[in-house]
Amino acid sequence: MPTWFCSRQWLDSVGKFDESGKGVPEDLLFFYEVIRKGGGMSRVDRCLLVYRYHSEAATHAVLEETIWKERVGFLEERVLNNWPSFTIWNAGKQGRKLYRCLSAANQKKVVSFCDVDQSKITKGFYTYEESKIEPKPQIPICHFMEARPPFIICVKLDLTGGGFEENLNSLKLKEGVDYYHFS
Repeated sequence: MPTWFCSRQWLDSVGKFDESGKGVPEDLLFFYEVIRKGGGMSRVDRCLLVYRYHSEAATHAVLEETIWKERVGFLEERVLNNWPSFTIWNAGKQGRKLYRCLSAANQKKVVSFCDVDQSKITKGFYTYEESKIEPKPQIPICHFMEARPPFIICVKLDLTGGGFEENLNSLKLKEGVDYYHFS
């Protein structure tokens, strides 16, 4: 479970948690405000604390969809609004969900989906059937080797026995410039 720490100075600078009610992802909103104000992150690949869940924890009151919407909004604000175009890496469920949740302006910037699944690639495109636009948007699906950066990657790490990571590394891209993970 990812977690984060900040100094008391940052806490005082950013302000208090938004505790406006049950179902508010106050820690996520606070974290985003830290980033907006210039805070940074460092990855630590070892356990620094043990967190104990209990049935009355506020965490259980926050809907997954609420967190998803906040994450998509922040991705658009900090990354996608600055890119003229991009590719979504994953033509599956998560990639399509991300596409559907994007603003209309950012949906128009999606040049393709990319994947390794030959059945998705052979289909050739994803049709956004729920769109109110006519004709329905159709986004090409190509093999990751044919796709062009920048990428929003909707593939979870460590799920493919290293296959995904190997594919990504083969492109010699720079995280935070050529791609961002969103999974």
